[in-house]
Amino acid sequence: MTRQPEPHPSGARPPVIPAELVPNHVAIVMDGNGRWARARGLSRTEGHKAGEAQLMEVVKGCIEIGVRHLSAYVFSTENWRRSAGEVRFLMGYSRETIRHRRVEMNELGVKVQWAGRKPRLWRSVLHELEAAEQLTTGNDVLTLTMCVNYGGRAEIADAARAIARDAVAGLIDPKKVDEKMLAHYLYVPDMPDVDLFIRSSGEQRFSNFLLWESTYAEMVFLDKLFPDFDRRDLWGACEIYASRDRRFGGVKTEGPGGAGQESA
Repeated sequence: MTRQPEPHPSGARPPVIPAELVPNHVAIVMDGNGRWARARGLSRTEGHKAGEAQLMEVVKGCIEIGVRHLSAYVFSTENWRRSAGEVRFLMGYSRETIRHRRVEMNELGVKVQWAGRKPRLWRSVLHELEAAEQLTTGNDVLTLTMCVNYGGRAEIADAARAIARDAVAGLIDPKKVDEKMLAHYLYVPDMPDVDLFIRSSGEQRFSNFLLWESTYAEMVFLDKLFPDFDRRDLWGACEIYASRDRRFGGVKTEGPGGAGQESA
């Protein structure tokens, strides 16, 4: 039976936001673990350990406020450039985290899925991801996409390669390739577009995360390192999102017969 998340220790509750203004899909770049550790005289790995617990905080906050999809940037295709020791830690820690958290995720009604490239990804990590997917496949409270060995450019390049392969095989007509068809070849074809893109730590960039899916996402950059980030910060970002005027390149008309204002 699905259970509700335990309340935040402070007793804080999510803000009241009309359901239609709650983002359906939140993407989060969990940045700042290393800086958090360095400021405390700790190793970078200790920072990653502290950040892992906060991902569960974000999951619980999403459930409480009504977000239906959450995508987390766990390990990027660029992270292989880090030291061999840190890469080994991140791979091993990702494996253990998925193993230990999947039961809790299942109890909360979270459906876990993976997006990324298989080459170079540790087989043991992939095994745990697949086990989590299988355990939680019937859940529908929240879909958590773990982006491990993921890169936005890599995803688009892999989709283009697959389209080219199928075109050469005569399975598709190149003249019919459009945005809808390309989206079908992405890692998670049925993933909805990102509504709210959050990055912690104060940095203000995409860092190659969900480039295709975030075309019209509202961006919120918070000046807080991820180990200090909790569900209250998520809720604050959702309030900012709810206050934005989303026009998707259309025109806003100010009153009957009013002048329109074009916006991207």
